This record gives sequence, structure tokens and C-alpha cells, in this order.
Amino acid sequence: MSDDTFEAGGYTLHRRREYVWELPRQGEMRVPARVLASRDLLEAISDDRTIEQLRNTAHLPGATDYALCMPDGHQGYGFPVGGVAATDAETGCISPGAVGFDINCGVRLLTTDLTYDDIRGRERELTDALFEAIPTGTGGGGVLGGSRAALDAALEDGVEWALAEGMAIESDLTRCEDGGRRPDADPDAVSKRAKDRAMNQMGSLGSGNHFLEVQRVTDVFDTDTAGAYGLSENQLVVLIHCGSRGLGHQTCTDYLQRIEEEHDDLLAQLPDRDLAAAPAGSELADEYYGAMCACINFAWVNRQLITHRTREVFAEVFDRPWESMGMELLYDVSHNIAKRERHETDDGERELFVHRKGATRAFPPGHPEVPAAYRDTGQPVIIPGSMGAGSYVLSGGGQSLSETFGSTAHGAGRMMSRTRAKDEFWGGDVQDDLEARQVYVRASSGATIAEEAPGVYKDVDEVVRVSDALGIGDKVARTFPVCNIKG
Repeated sequence: MSDDTFEAGGYTLHRRREYVWELPRQGEMRVPARVLASRDLLEAISDDRTIEQLRNTAHLPGATDYALCMPDGHQGYGFPVGGVAATDAETGCISPGAVGFDINCGVRLLTTDLTYDDIRGRERELTDALFEAIPTGTGGGGVLGGSRAALDAALEDGVEWALAEGMAIESDLTRCEDGGRRPDADPDAVSKRAKDRAMNQMGSLGSGNHFLEVQRVTDVFDTDTAGAYGLSENQLVVLIHCGSRGLGHQTCTDYLQRIEEEHDDLLAQLPDRDLAAAPAGSELADEYYGAMCACINFAWVNRQLITHRTREVFAEVFDRPWESMGMELLYDVSHNIAKRERHETDDGERELFVHRKGATRAFPPGHPEVPAAYRDTGQPVIIPGSMGAGSYVLSGGGQSLSETFGSTAHGAGRMMSRTRAKDEFWGGDVQDDLEARQVYVRASSGATIAEEAPGVYKDVDEVVRVSDALGIGDKVARTFPVCNIKG
């Protein structure tokens, strides 16, 4: 293996420049495939199917410029996690398989005026209060008892509905991607079964890698941008990571089944049926886009209701109004999404379906879709790491539009399956190790803690270093866990 090539899974990647590795177009690939990674990050995926899945993604009809894998990428279902693919919105396709089951899984960060000293000695009290107040785990149960009218309104109006119901403030909208509402949402395109699953899940974390974490800011790398974001060293912040729960899962399942029934001819052309896609402009593609946007709105509402409950818990624990603690939304970013966006491509400016599965939008300074408060600094990007390694806040990089359709990584990226994690780690031991480092964890079961042990994930520092070096996401601040709850 030379310095300019890397062998992985039977494929040869060619180094185009630092941290940019390419699998040239071959066979029925419509575009080349690119992995953005250091050699250490490539080694982490050399034994799984990430490269094969990225190669398969390059077969999607209407694929434009490159199929991309972000620095945190790893094997997924059909489409790699950390994958980005843009397809022509008129002549290409939209792929539920390239969005995934947890539509608009995403993260949001709340700032506070509290410091780490304000919580010392009370970490367990706050952890327990949050765990008792915020529903976690599989199945039903949410902050809000669902009604069909409330659910349909949330699907239609997103965070605007929460504002009207007194569970949001105006800045919660302006500091959320797309203002917390996708206007293309079509609740009627969401099945009754999907809505039934969502009825009692409005405002719940769910299970798996979803969590709520109180963190302290440990490092500031860009003082000016951190100031614009309201971040400073030793400050307490709250990170919320969850998605669309059973609604998104059922919606993806419904449309994958319909694609098999209605567009099996297109499916037969793809190297992996898990990449299931509907032709752009078809009735099914339009219906899926409307249903997906409704699920996006639901996920934003889900995170908003958890935000509302979190503010209430802080008010109870610290015995003062949450407003006096400066509990403001910094930003909310989406993963697992396909949106119509206009981008400059090799063939000129075009409207595209930009699929980001386990990838984060990262628009640079000056982009009109960045909130006015952050227009000069670029869009905030939130990169959660593991419970033992901390997380990062980045700003959208100046090279993101030209390199990645305005995208970057979404987390540390798994390097171990949940099944293997439970074989290698014991939840109680992980919890004890974390508490020895003054990280307090509550979860529905020890198995959940084992599945999310720090050793399960890649080195988030390396993921962020590569993102920063490529100019697709610039380092602003680093945080470290204090309290963590999960399903």
C-alpha cells in the first residue's frame, strides 16, 4: 500500500489530497465516491462494508458530483451512516433508504448562565430529576399526552405549534434549522399506523444512542464565534439527541414497502435493495417527501417538548425561573434527512435532493439560510461524542458548499455494533468508571449503558480535527459530560 492508496474491503481508494480519498467511477456508478478521513479513521472502517455501501450509493439515479462519506462514517443499512448524496430533484430520485428509519434524528444545544461550580455536589440530584421527568426507553409515554388534533398540528406546523401551545419561545424557532418547520409537510401522506405509534411519544428520548446530557464547556478555540454563540469556558450547557421515534420508523417502513410494489423496476437497477428510491416527480416521491417533512416537523417538536420539560426541571432543582438562568436554544441541527436545496454543481446551479444520513448541514458564513444571529459566523454545528470523550460545537466551514453540499460529520461514529458492545462491556462497570470521572448516568437498563460505552465509538477529536482541516466545519468549543440520561 502506497501513501496515495488505501485498500479496504476489496476496494482501492486513491488519495486526491489530504484527507480526501476517492473510489473512481466504474461500472454503473454515476459518480465517483469520496471518503473524507485520515488514515486512522479509514482503518476503523477497513473491515466493514462502508466503502462498498458508498460505492453502491453512487449508483442512485441523478447522483451529482460525488457520493460522500463524512469523517465519522461507518456501515449502515444500504446507505452508510455519515453518507451524503445529492440527486437531481427533477430527473433523479429521492431515497427513503438513504434517509433511514429515524427521520430527523438530530441534536440541539441549550446554553445557560450557570457554571460548573453551580452544580458541584448536586450532579446526582439533577441527573435523577431529569430522568424522572423526561420519558426514556422504547414504547409509549411522552411529555405530552397525545391527541390526534395535537399530533396533526405538530406534523403540519412543527415548532410553531409548540410556540402557540406555550411550550416554546420565539428564539426557539429562529435558532432551529429551517425555523423549526418544513412547509412541504403533508400529514395526510403519513399512515394511520405511523400516527398511532406517535400518539403517546411526543416529548420522549426513546432508546439506543439517544440521550440528554448536561455538559460543561472545557475549551474555547474561536473566541469571537463562541461569543456570538453565547459560549464561554466552564459554562453549563444541555445537549438533547433524539428523533421522530416510531413515527419516522413506520413512515420509512411504509414507503419502502410501496417502492417495492410500485417501482420495483428502479429497485432492480440498484446494487442494494436497501437503497430503495422513488423517481423524482413520481406520485410516490412527492408523497414520501411530504410525509418525510411531516416527520421532520414532529422530531423538532419532540426535541422542543423535551427542552420545555428540561427548563422546568432546572427551575425546580435550582429554585428559580429558568429564564433567569439564560436557558436559550443555541441551535438545533438535523440528521437523516433529504431536502430540496440549490447548489452549484459540476453542471451549474441545480435543485437537488441532498440526502444526509448521519450527517449534519454546515452552511458557511453569509449563507441566506443561516439565522441572522449567526450570519457572520456561519451555522452552528453540534457534534456529540461519547459519554467519556465529550462533544464539540463547530461553525459551518468556508469549504463546505464546494466540498460536501454544505455538510459535515454528525458525531463520533460507531466502530462496534450494539451486540458486540454488550458482549464486551458490563453496564455497571461502565457506569462506575464514568462516575469516577464525575460523569453521572441514569438509564433504563445496564445494557443501554453498555451499548453506549465510550469504547464503542471512534475518536471524536480525530473526526473534528479532519472536519476542521478540510474547512467543512470549524472548531469553536469543546464540552464534557456532567449528567447523562438515556433510554
